[in-house]
Amino acid sequence: MKEEKQQRIVVKRRGHGGDGHGGGAWKIAYADFMTAMMAFFLVMWLLSSATPKQLQGVAEHFRMPLRVALEGGPKSSLSSSVIPGGGADPMHKAGEVRESAADADHDGDAQALEDMKDRLEELIRESPVFQQFRSQLLVDITTEGLRLQIVDSENRPMFELASASVVPHMRAILRELAPVINGWPNKVTLAGHTDSIVYASGDRAYSNWELSADRANASRRELAAGGLADAKVLRVMGLADSMHLDKADPRNPINRRISIVVLNARTQQRIEQENTGQAGATRSVSGPLAAARPAPPPAAGATVVQAAQVPAPARQ
Repeated sequence: MKEEKQQRIVVKRRGHGGDGHGGGAWKIAYADFMTAMMAFFLVMWLLSSATPKQLQGVAEHFRMPLRVALEGGPKSSLSSSVIPGGGADPMHKAGEVRESAADADHDGDAQALEDMKDRLEELIRESPVFQQFRSQLLVDITTEGLRLQIVDSENRPMFELASASVVPHMRAILRELAPVINGWPNKVTLAGHTDSIVYASGDRAYSNWELSADRANASRRELAAGGLADAKVLRVMGLADSMHLDKADPRNPINRRISIVVLNARTQQRIEQENTGQAGATRSVSGPLAAARPAPPPAAGATVVQAAQVPAPARQ
């Protein structure tokens, strides 16, 4: 009988030295989890501080294919829309206009107007000329630009009664403002406003339309005397009582005011294009020379400065 070969069994036992919690693999997983959480909260914080327009841009960016995004976004000439977009030749790729550049210009223009507003408010606070008239000076930002309104007061009117004759303190205000406005690159418009008190003859003769236009032009002359360049003024308008500051009380003296608007880039470009597009249009001036030239057509809801001064009857 053959001797059976005995199989040798070898048992290997691992030692229990080192980490007693299953090794260090869990640390790597935990570090990855914490990194992901930190990135998540960072993204949430950035989204909470973004504007709606920026959020929309981010959403559009992630919706477009990667190749299109790397090339600067979709081209409007490649759109399936029947309305072409951008550039002198909308059917050509080279004619594309990037909206992001236009938005950046608009944001920069808005910030420049805010800086102008801050400097103007500081001047009104610190200038001895303006300190006693602070209640009559209103500064705000509108869709057209930075607006400065000089409002009337029952105890301190800006003009003689029913007249475009500037009183001395109004003259001082305008001439103090002139070099400040002249130092800014933006152009301006001037508008005159009246209250709802009408002349005895109504609108058939000399009315609030002529009065507001004459007062706006008188203000322009005082600004020019203070150093404002003629080329800075794009429009001088008379709006009569069509835009009340106090709608509840149309006869309130604060409705009599002069509005000076330092135009933003978009509004300035639009007005310049409108002025250029008017065939035979000339700037309104006072005096005999203007009477010999055709007057430009008035803007909707406005009366431009009249060429000749008409004797003003007493208002009611």
